[in-house]
Amino acid sequence: MIKKTLFILTALFAATAGADEVDNYLQGSSEYVAPAFHNEPKESDRYALSYVNQPPMIPHAVKNYQITKNTNQCLNCHSVEASRITGATRISPTHFMDRDGNIVGSSTSPRRYFCLQCHTSQSDVEPIVSNEFKPLKGYGK
Repeated sequence: MIKKTLFILTALFAATAGADEVDNYLQGSSEYVAPAFHNEPKESDRYALSYVNQPPMIPHAVKNYQITKNTNQCLNCHSVEASRITGATRISPTHFMDRDGNIVGSSTSPRRYFCLQCHTSQSDVEPIVSNEFKPLKGYGK
């Protein structure tokens, strides 16, 4: 019963608080385990892909990056124009297409604007849930 109550209170708190506030609240719990996935590397090599059409993983920390309907900090380095100057990987031409494959213009398609929906920053941690995934032949490490 206590675990269920703690879970419900945590869920309610999480709905109204940010992730850092939830972490600080839970640290008082005897079952608290620090979330290792928050320990992103500052910079790393590009990661090998594990399957066809996998979105590339982000080889740097993105904590506190702002991506809203008005601002996308990723595009400061990865837009077509900025990538020429910064040397960062340019966003794919597919990010300018609609669902039917038609070019929508010179700005990023709304369905491809929120980078962190598909692209993730990686951390070297144990999996939260065990799995037996194996990369396709010729992919991965």
